[in-house]
Amino acid sequence: MTRRIVLITAGILAGIAIFAAGLLFFAVLLTYPRLPSLEALTDYRPKIPLRVYTADNVLIGEFGEERRAFVPIDKVPAAMKQALLAAEDERFYSHGGVDYIGVLRAMLGNVLSGHSQSGASTITMQVARNFYLSNEKTFTRKFNEALLSFKIEHNLSKDQILELYINQIYLGQRAYGFATAAQTYYGKPLESLTIAETAMLAGLPKAPSAYNPIANPTRAGQRQRYVLRRMHELRFITDEQYRQALEEKPQTKRAANAAFPVHAEYVAEMVRQMMIERYKDAAYTQGFKVYTTLDSQQQTAAYDALRKGLMVYDARHGYRGPEGFLDVSLLQPGKEEQLIDALEGIEDAGEFRLAVVRQASGKQVVAQLKSGEEIKVEEDGLRFARFALSDKAPQTSRIRPGALIRVRLGEKGWQIAQLPQVEGALVSMDPQNGAIKALVGGFDFNRNHFNHVTQAWRQPGSSFKPFVYSSAIERGVTPATLINDAPLVIDPQEIGGQRWEPKNYDGRYAGMMTVRDALTRSKNLVSIRILQAVGPQYTQQFITRFGFPPKNHPAYLTMALGAGSVTPMQMAEGYSVFANTGYRVPSYFIDRIESDRGQLLAKMQPEVAGQNAKRTLSARNAFVMTSMMQDVVRFGTAAKARVLGRQDLAGKTGTTNDAHDAWFAGFSPHLVAVVWVGFDQPRSLGGTETGGAAALPMWIDYMGAALKNAPESTLQVPEGIVTQTIQTERGQRNEYFYAEFQETNPELGLGSGNAATQPLEEIKEQLF
Repeated sequence: MTRRIVLITAGILAGIAIFAAGLLFFAVLLTYPRLPSLEALTDYRPKIPLRVYTADNVLIGEFGEERRAFVPIDKVPAAMKQALLAAEDERFYSHGGVDYIGVLRAMLGNVLSGHSQSGASTITMQVARNFYLSNEKTFTRKFNEALLSFKIEHNLSKDQILELYINQIYLGQRAYGFATAAQTYYGKPLESLTIAETAMLAGLPKAPSAYNPIANPTRAGQRQRYVLRRMHELRFITDEQYRQALEEKPQTKRAANAAFPVHAEYVAEMVRQMMIERYKDAAYTQGFKVYTTLDSQQQTAAYDALRKGLMVYDARHGYRGPEGFLDVSLLQPGKEEQLIDALEGIEDAGEFRLAVVRQASGKQVVAQLKSGEEIKVEEDGLRFARFALSDKAPQTSRIRPGALIRVRLGEKGWQIAQLPQVEGALVSMDPQNGAIKALVGGFDFNRNHFNHVTQAWRQPGSSFKPFVYSSAIERGVTPATLINDAPLVIDPQEIGGQRWEPKNYDGRYAGMMTVRDALTRSKNLVSIRILQAVGPQYTQQFITRFGFPPKNHPAYLTMALGAGSVTPMQMAEGYSVFANTGYRVPSYFIDRIESDRGQLLAKMQPEVAGQNAKRTLSARNAFVMTSMMQDVVRFGTAAKARVLGRQDLAGKTGTTNDAHDAWFAGFSPHLVAVVWVGFDQPRSLGGTETGGAAALPMWIDYMGAALKNAPESTLQVPEGIVTQTIQTERGQRNEYFYAEFQETNPELGLGSGNAATQPLEEIKEQLF
């Protein structure tokens, strides 16, 4: 009887097993043909973002939904592979897609623990899930996952599968793949990771948020130690390596989404716009690498110089008061969430941290940063905003509880600061080939995306005079030509408007003076008389040699004072013609474009001075003008630049009417730099603000860094130039003349008066 029961039971169980096997067979038979094609795996094309680099290979921008970098399996360090196998799938190279031993162990562990804590997913199964399936925990999904894993194993090699996994897996902080995670969390390439760092990253796939070493360092450390222990047990690392890795404390980048090492946001945005125009939406997904012409050190110097200069200008004009005020009730305990909501959209701006004032007195300000940290500002840190802490200050500009202020951490602690309202731009380029070396389009890209280098059309003021003088030199005016610096009344028809009585900046007049001296001292009345003699129409056409469109510079006498419209980029290109001895060299900022695999897709072929660039100005004109502009730096309105201790610098200051714009444009033979300062809604910078006061200091700071190790160059006198010794107020000097114009061209009606032939005392007597 018992035997019969056993046989019946065995038969039932066998029948059930056969039935189950049949069902499984039919399920496989029905499901397998419906599995997705493996084309996404065999022709793997991950969404790799657009990356922008400086010429010296520093990353300055990244654009795309996913932060991802592809790395071939043969470039993946052995330690990274071993850490992944130890953490995720130790029998990866021996199973066929499903690890049956792992499944049994997981089932046993789940039964003993009383809840599901392990799914025994292999690396192959994770690849299947990441590419084709959802993360829902259902039998159907697991069944499809297993079948798809078999299919993947049948069609791809183990190394191919592991390569897909290493590049596709999501690892937190918008980072996809281990190469990107290495940069995101540690700022290193994959091959530079230590064993401890490798183990930390290998622990991320299980739960990227829970084991994020930035957001959850404690849990991440626990997971890391588990991975290290498994690596040790599997003999992937030695006892000594294991001990050292446990003792090591990997230092993560505290802000995975922080700015790039070099502030070049305006250039990165210029690249993004150009790439979108050329490649459309593919620009964000195909992994293009764009190498710009920027020099990372010069770019940093330009960024620092502009920010420092604008902050110094802003400090000269005093503290304006808090940026705004919040309801004081939001500072009470329990209102933390409401306070966070109230601060939404008001961000830190670099070192300028946003803070909410909690307590304020003449001796101390207690404030809370947006991060929640409480700080105290005392003593010297209060000096800049002292008046705003006084009882006499108006309520609208008084620092009091609820006030929104900016603070900076200085050498002596926290200081009250403010974001400058004034804007600026700095651009530099190599005049020999047009390569942009540094470009800063404003104080803070995150605050204002408007690129003042390329988009701000402003009056150049006196910084435009060299182009007017250049046209005069070509017509037969000489550096020694005597022009009367005296009051002048201009007929309305000559300026296209009403009666005009121009004045010099300082309101004073010097009488008869040389053209060289007039440019050095930026005398407006001399510039106007020169343009009168040469003719506005002639000069309007002449300035096209420097790249200035005639339509932006009407043929009126106001052109002599820079009343037209230019951008800082145009000015840099214009001054480059002087710097490179007369060649028109267009600027460019992209050197080459490469694919994600390093294949060259496009390469800039620049126009180079002396090779394939067009000569638009004679070498002798460029020489004479450079010589005169060197005097501007040595003795004139830009004499502050003598602090650089170089003899090969030339340039010109510029200040427009009512000081709406301040400029300095200057150069050495191998670097041109232009600085502009002004308000977006034009208004006066202040009665004492000039190009020499507001713009020149930034140029000096930048050029001091950019030319630090550059040898000095000497101007070579070109053919067609005659040198004469003349007497000046500074003593005897060599002056330069065109061979055919050793006297002023009489056709211009300026007379033949040259300092070379007229005694100095007679010149002084001819005032007005």
